[in-house]
Amino acid sequence: MMNRRNVLTGLAVAASASTIASSVQAKEKAMAKGLEKRTEEEIAKLPRKKIDLVDPPYVHEHDQIAQGGPTVYEFRMELKEEEKEIDDEGTKAWVMSFNGTVPGPLMVVHEGDYVELTLVNPAENEQEHNIDFHGSTGALGGGGLTHVGPGEQVVLRFKATKVGAFIYHCAPGGPMISWHVVSGMSGALLVLPRDGLKDGDGNLLPYDKIFYVGEQDFYVPKDKDGNYKTYTSPSDSYADTAELMRGLIPSHIVFNGAVGALTGDNAMKAKVGDRCLFVHSQANRDTRPHIIGGHGDFVWEAGNIHDAPARDLETWFIRGGSAGVAYYTFRQPGVYAYVNHNLIEAIDLGATGHIVVEGDWNDDLMKQVSAPGPIKS
Repeated sequence: MMNRRNVLTGLAVAASASTIASSVQAKEKAMAKGLEKRTEEEIAKLPRKKIDLVDPPYVHEHDQIAQGGPTVYEFRMELKEEEKEIDDEGTKAWVMSFNGTVPGPLMVVHEGDYVELTLVNPAENEQEHNIDFHGSTGALGGGGLTHVGPGEQVVLRFKATKVGAFIYHCAPGGPMISWHVVSGMSGALLVLPRDGLKDGDGNLLPYDKIFYVGEQDFYVPKDKDGNYKTYTSPSDSYADTAELMRGLIPSHIVFNGAVGALTGDNAMKAKVGDRCLFVHSQANRDTRPHIIGGHGDFVWEAGNIHDAPARDLETWFIRGGSAGVAYYTFRQPGVYAYVNHNLIEAIDLGATGHIVVEGDWNDDLMKQVSAPGPIKS
């Protein structure tokens, strides 16, 4: 016999069962991604892997598809303060950096893995530093937990709960934040899906090569005669640099720390048929990457590689304070210019790199039908 009480009881039981099923499914989904909550004892039992970071534009060895369950990846970075030449005219600036490179190294893990970073501030440095991971979960991106003075080190661990490309940067507080960032203190973290990078239709997108391009704006003051000034230390340069920064007009905009850092002998190299992944970051300003003669076959402008990518873009947009990802298969040999397509910033201020691609030319894709010669009537 069906009555109102029986109906309501049945509905309540069904709702309860549905809630339990949803909860179980959510837990199973979290476990599949490695996102379930763990105790310190459980984390201590996870496998650990020590990573040797490499200088950009290159990236440390990593699996494109996760092998097994979550892992604790151990990284170590040393903070550097040093005077460097940033163009081909001998201009010098006091550069602060992660691991001695601008940008700092790209770190690669998978969703659900743990990043464990030892951050070292050598005694010979002047400044206090820290690190803010945009890819982490927690107030200030770990910035409040990683302040280190000269002669100190700190260890930070966080779980990679978000898939994508994210910047990290120094953020010691107040006006020091912007000064440290425009002095070179930023890098990027790539968190891959555990089952690999995919297009919008669920197909795997394996890559043969991965390059990391970090775009940097420098603000080098000039003297009354128009010559770039030099300083005895980072602190000595601060007042003049801060005044120039507030005008929002960079003296240099470069890839990987200096004009020409990715050209000539330093150019990125590939072969016809290579599937290349480009991670591009800019911690401070908007930018517009473009491969002259190529395209973005698949592009995640905001670095959100869990989502379906845009396809066949000529130029893509990277917001200041973020990293984007582009995937391109080279089909012709030659020297490709990789530029910020604000061409003033690329040509006049330095934001240009090269990709040298080897292979056989395909006349079907492009051919000079006739060489330059006299105009025919």
